[in-house]
Amino acid sequence: MARHLITSAIPYINGIKHLGNLVGSQLPADLYARYLRERGHEVMFICATDEHGTPAELAAKKSGKPVPVYCAEMHEMQAEIARNFGLSFDHFGRSSSERNHVLTQHFAGKLDENGWITEVAESQVYSIDDGRFLPDRYIEGTCPNCGYDKARGDQCENCTKQLDPTDLINPRSAISGSTNLEVRATKHLYLRQRALKDQIAAWIDSKTDWPILTTSIARKWLNDGDGLQDRGITRDLDWGIPVKKGDQPWPGMEGKVFYVWFDAPIEYIAGTAEGTDAKGLPDSAWRRWWRLDEGAEDVTYTQFMGKDNVPFHTLSFPATIIGSGEPWKLVDYIKSFNYLTYDGGQFSTSQGRGVFMDQALSILPADYWRWWLLSHAPESGDSEFTWDNFQQSVNKDLADVLGNFVSRITKFCRAKFGEVIPEGGSYGPEEEALIAALTARVRAYEGFMDHMEVRKSATELRAIWVLGNEYLQSAAPWTTIKTDEARAAMQVRLGLNLIRLYAVLSAPFIPFAADAMLAAMQTEIRDWPGDVAAALQALPAGHAFTVPEVLFAKISDEQRDEWQERFKGIRT
Repeated sequence: MARHLITSAIPYINGIKHLGNLVGSQLPADLYARYLRERGHEVMFICATDEHGTPAELAAKKSGKPVPVYCAEMHEMQAEIARNFGLSFDHFGRSSSERNHVLTQHFAGKLDENGWITEVAESQVYSIDDGRFLPDRYIEGTCPNCGYDKARGDQCENCTKQLDPTDLINPRSAISGSTNLEVRATKHLYLRQRALKDQIAAWIDSKTDWPILTTSIARKWLNDGDGLQDRGITRDLDWGIPVKKGDQPWPGMEGKVFYVWFDAPIEYIAGTAEGTDAKGLPDSAWRRWWRLDEGAEDVTYTQFMGKDNVPFHTLSFPATIIGSGEPWKLVDYIKSFNYLTYDGGQFSTSQGRGVFMDQALSILPADYWRWWLLSHAPESGDSEFTWDNFQQSVNKDLADVLGNFVSRITKFCRAKFGEVIPEGGSYGPEEEALIAALTARVRAYEGFMDHMEVRKSATELRAIWVLGNEYLQSAAPWTTIKTDEARAAMQVRLGLNLIRLYAVLSAPFIPFAADAMLAAMQTEIRDWPGDVAAALQALPAGHAFTVPEVLFAKISDEQRDEWQERFKGIRT
């Protein structure tokens, strides 16, 4: 048994996330966590809500609620939706927790103690009409590099160039649209990332097994243009973690908070502590996952995220860990994803374009979405969600292949032998060939899952389902029974055992359907099939079962058209 720490990028608090957010981090992380648990490994799967920064303040203001109240309500809403999607977090924490306050202040103190923090007097944009300093991302204007007219003050989304707000042409407040801006003097703390560049580069170079998407983004930020830059870790805001050196005041930083990018990844550690706190466990229970001197040396740590989060997890968060000089666990593998686009364009919260997690669950059960999203995960490039493709995948993969197999064999057995697994007959060449083919496929499936190749894993799983259908079609127990009842009984017994096997193999992808299949087979045997032949004898003759409800209903053309119209939003 190995120990696996898994984190998915923490979703921002200001609203319910869309399907692209889900497939870019939380869902594939859940797939991997579920698989590893089934293989008998010890897993700690952590996520949280990211609750600090200007967007949280603005969203709370729009809702008419105090920021802490708004964040608490949105956290519970996101947690409930995550549960309904079957996301099996060991803990779903909050970056505003006391644990994260203490740890963030601790890391800042250690970084300063080791000489990695510098105080910088700078000029920052102040919006007179808004009555506040504007964070970089809340200043918009024209990019001086590519001419994009909605570039933000920290980075241009169009050409990805890092920017300062003063670089923008015709800047305006993204909050109010006001151009009544002025530059005022302030001072902030900066993490000296540039001085840590060689250590970070050497660490990235050691990760020869990382996806090209991950390393290419990291090296671009390390080396392009002026290379890795020092980065501010404080902001002039009301809502956030107060700036302290550990538990001591930080002279000159009164009234400031840590920048959200700095405290958010520390919540991975804090969230683990929150989870063990909730169980009444001592600090050693979470430190064994994170401190190399307290047990974490045998932990494999994997992060899941969309490509826009890669720079923070390959550069900034590692700079925090390395710069602390303490034996904290660094990530071993970063699985990053491209974007999911929606029906020829982008998802848009503001325009109501695309499907969001709560809306998805109001239309169809979670497994329909889990299967499509994972089987179309944007690994090698961006993927596009279309309603036609979704309909075809659900109908052909889930309904016609898996659902049809379960329905045919259980109903046939009930009709001919009753709701009990029949006895009699023994394997012939056809069954031996099936077991050999299944064994090869299961071993291939394990290989893809071990390496987090999500789409290949889905393809292999579907191929495993197809083998059962092909066997059933070829063996044709409904014909066999006319001349050889014992052989038909054996074929049915094998088919019913295949349902249990499919439930175990499919559980990481479609956990709710897997539970329904096991419930129908009236078993809790979830052992991973190290020996496929043995696994196909787990349910003996005489074992009772029930015929399940339809596992997957087909999507009609009328439903498809109605949903496409409902979620098209306003095209611009």
